[in-house]
Amino acid sequence: MIRAVILGSLTFAGAGLAALALLLQPLYIGPVPVPVGTVVTLLTLPWLIRFVADVSPSPVAIASPVVVWAVVIGVLGFGGPGGDVLLPSTWQSLLLLVAGLLSGLVTTRRALESAETARSSGREHSHSR
Repeated sequence: MIRAVILGSLTFAGAGLAALALLLQPLYIGPVPVPVGTVVTLLTLPWLIRFVADVSPSPVAIASPVVVWAVVIGVLGFGGPGGDVLLPSTWQSLLLLVAGLLSGLVTTRRALESAETARSSGREHSHSR
């Protein structure tokens, strides 16, 4: 029960992270664009994935933060509320998409490999007894 609440909270955090990244992405300091949403995503999405992997070794659970992040970016970014587009056709938007997906997928793959290694070493220990 508690594990399900934690996983649900982390999945919700992935959705919130995507919404926050969309809001912070178009920031400027003077005339210079500063893609803060990308930085926030690069720092927090891999952490969410690793935390989920610590809570549950399930591949579906481990992949859920990046899947939810991508869905929220797609829905809010391209079809936004009221038809607004929160991801305009700029390099900052492309940077957010590529950096978020790449960091999320690489971290997910590593977490899945670690979970598989832990499962297979657990099987080896149970067979040797």
